Amino acid sequence: MPASSPVDVDLALVGGGGAASLVLAALDRHRVTGVRVAVVDPVHKRGQDRTWAFWGTPGGDLEPLLSASWSRVEVVTAAGRRVLPLDPLRYAMVRSAPVYDRAAEAERRLDAVRIGAPAGELRDDGDRVTVCDPEGRALVRAGWVLDSRPRKPARPGRTSWLQHFRGWWLAAEGPTFDPGRAVLMDFRTPQPERGVSFGYVLPVDDRFALVEYTEFGPALLDDAGYDAALRGYAALLGLDLSALRVREVENGVIPMTDGPFVARPSPRVVRLGTAGGATRPSTGFTFSAMLRQADEVAAAVAAGRPPVPAPAYPGRHRWMDAVALRALDRGHVDGVEFFARLFDRNPAERVLRFLDGVTSPAEDLAVMRSSPLLPMTGAVLGDAAGRLRARLGAWRPGDPVAHQRA
Repeated sequence: MPASSPVDVDLALVGGGGAASLVLAALDRHRVTGVRVAVVDPVHKRGQDRTWAFWGTPGGDLEPLLSASWSRVEVVTAAGRRVLPLDPLRYAMVRSAPVYDRAAEAERRLDAVRIGAPAGELRDDGDRVTVCDPEGRALVRAGWVLDSRPRKPARPGRTSWLQHFRGWWLAAEGPTFDPGRAVLMDFRTPQPERGVSFGYVLPVDDRFALVEYTEFGPALLDDAGYDAALRGYAALLGLDLSALRVREVENGVIPMTDGPFVARPSPRVVRLGTAGGATRPSTGFTFSAMLRQADEVAAAVAAGRPPVPAPAYPGRHRWMDAVALRALDRGHVDGVEFFARLFDRNPAERVLRFLDGVTSPAEDLAVMRSSPLLPMTGAVLGDAAGRLRARLGAWRPGDPVAHQRA
């Protein structure tokens, strides 16, 4: 329930999901002391409600929390199966329960205040931010607010797709899965008219695995559609569903758009997670960028600096994502061919680093050269024309023209 008078803190986390949980753990890891922290969320996240997968090097703070990790993964097309060795990287899976548990431990050590109420407007006067409930009552006054609540982009993108998926956690009585390698993308699934689909398998051991169906595209399926797609993919894998038990079901929808997410909507409010641009538009990957954001925020707080992370991805990557989305959406390139060429013509480490947004400009050029040249050139020109039209649409005849010095 909201307090009768607002709580006064140095740092308020609005939203208590994955992004906030990683920030709390990072503040604890950086041994932040003397900073008053509040968490504002009507739900105290606990248990298994999602799974995150990411690339990284072995070791590090998340190592004890991992459910599984793999030093090689598979990319499968109708033409065959490609096994990708990932050294020195590895693909890792962490489930939500240990992440939430660690955040709760960090919250206790930080002596954070938890406000179990929904947040509404954030009123930033440039010196302090007042976090209000939906009725306008003040809950918290903070020096800085980190807001990870989901939201739409500031304006619609020129291309707006969704990564949407359903996964079954399947349990078997006997050895069924290969725990030595994960299936990253299996493109043998029936392809939608617009977009691309693939299956994916993350085995925890030989008797328990997440089997998932994913689509990139403009429209969602209904429940029956996802279940039918999963049954079809299980058949492709040779799994006998009558001999397996669906222990859990996971669903998700992630934006894939070149529409802008404003990471700094006011002087003392910083957005994190998808709302802060952590989702890679061309793939939907988010977790690695959230990890970076959390560590940068905690390092800044520990040093007495403003808790403002760097942009999640370089500007050139956002441009490349916009071009790739346009090419896929307009049918300039075939989705399966696009991703298959990406893995066929680049070392696995380069692809994974690119998808995480940490490649150098030289590596980015190598990735671009692996794409179909003529179709992607058309997408580049179309993207440039779209940007020009958007600028001209924002300028109306009679508006003053700003003169720039040459």
